[in-house]
Amino acid sequence: MAETSKADGGRLTTHVLDTATGRPAAGLSVALYHLEGSARTLLKTVVTNADGRCDAPLLAGADFRTGEYELVFAAGDYLRGQGTKLPAPAFLDSVPIRFGMAEAVHYHVPLLISPYGYSTYRGS
Repeated sequence: MAETSKADGGRLTTHVLDTATGRPAAGLSVALYHLEGSARTLLKTVVTNADGRCDAPLLAGADFRTGEYELVFAAGDYLRGQGTKLPAPAFLDSVPIRFGMAEAVHYHVPLLISPYGYSTYRGS
């Protein structure tokens, strides 16, 4: 489904926690893409702060639009940077999460990551 509306009230945020260490995943790169049909457009790339969060919403205000999106988390790079020994190829390297935003509200897409598993949910 194509992007359907522009709204000033919505926003998109994320948060990454390293469940293997029980700490926020600081310094993890996150890419945000807009999806429309087979087209995939990079909107921005950010890096998580010391709390595992981004310093600002990924989308907010006039930049927020409903539609389909993908967050790609550079989990392998983060884990290797923490000194985690990963096999080659790593079981988890890039972790993509595709999701839709149907209305102008707060969408929070957190990631819980470890070398051999991850989970996500729609947070608040």
